[in-house]
Amino acid sequence: MAITRFEIEKFDGETNFNLWQVRMMAILVVLMEKTSSALWKRLETLYATKSLANRLVLKQRLFTFRMNEGELLRDHISQFITLLNDLKNIEVHLDDEDQAMLLLCFLPASYKSFMETLIYGRDKLSFEDVKGHLLSRDKLDNELHLDSKKIGKLPFW
Repeated sequence: MAITRFEIEKFDGETNFNLWQVRMMAILVVLMEKTSSALWKRLETLYATKSLANRLVLKQRLFTFRMNEGELLRDHISQFITLLNDLKNIEVHLDDEDQAMLLLCFLPASYKSFMETLIYGRDKLSFEDVKGHLLSRDKLDNELHLDSKKIGKLPFW
């Protein structure tokens, strides 16, 4: 008989409680179920429920989702995609243009001119296009920031 051990970290108040709680529930479910199919069904009922309450909580998260100044753009996009996938899993679908527009609207004020440049004068706006432009801008900003640090460290004769 195999013995399974799990390292369970105490909640320290620093990490996201909801994430910690999901991890703990998943471990408990794994310990209770005997087969992988039973485990999968149990996890689906716990986390992919299509109830009104779950749907409204996810929609509320979407509608209040914002990127704060100084937050990493890649992290923000990743969290946004996770939220969209969670909604998709409970059969809440947003069309591609709406996803693109929401991603732009959830950016901080410092992105206003970038957003306006991106949306005006176009025939079509897609999520992948917006995401690509944002990541390109982020990469360019990071490269310029690194270059300015290098220039500041060059010896002056």
